[in-house]
Amino acid sequence: MTSLGHKLKHEARELVPVSLYFFISFQLLALTQQLMLESWGIKASSFAAATITALVVAKVVLIADHVPFLNRFPDKPLVYNIVWKTAIYFAASFVLRYLEHLIHFWRKASDFDEANRRLLDEVVWPHFCGVQLWLLILLLVFCAARELARALGREKMVRMFFGERGV
Repeated sequence: MTSLGHKLKHEARELVPVSLYFFISFQLLALTQQLMLESWGIKASSFAAATITALVVAKVVLIADHVPFLNRFPDKPLVYNIVWKTAIYFAASFVLRYLEHLIHFWRKASDFDEANRRLLDEVVWPHFCGVQLWLLILLLVFCAARELARALGREKMVRMFFGERGV
């Protein structure tokens, strides 16, 4: 196999599980949003938007794994990195979701301040917080699984969950 072939195989092996996790997670979030907003007659994000977001987030997470700042506690008990990474990803998700809503209002408003005021007044905050809580739990599970796989090794994790390969 060529060097490019090895690189693509390695990239796919890293990207597929993370993408699958975020695909399922974001589809659950989209369904939750759709069910919560349906009673007000509001159209929520689509399957395609959740899928694209999952792929982008998966790639960003894989890139972020190589940033030393994110792997701040490699020699401490796993809970340190789990809580640290969950907090970082959660804060980033909050900022991005806030900006997503802000852009929506900015298109309709005359300026940035007006858009921000409208966002604060018109967003259904219990809904926003409910989705953020979902994200917090999903990110916590993701970070815990990733740190456990890092500590035990990928092959051991696969054997623990799925048994020996080829059996």
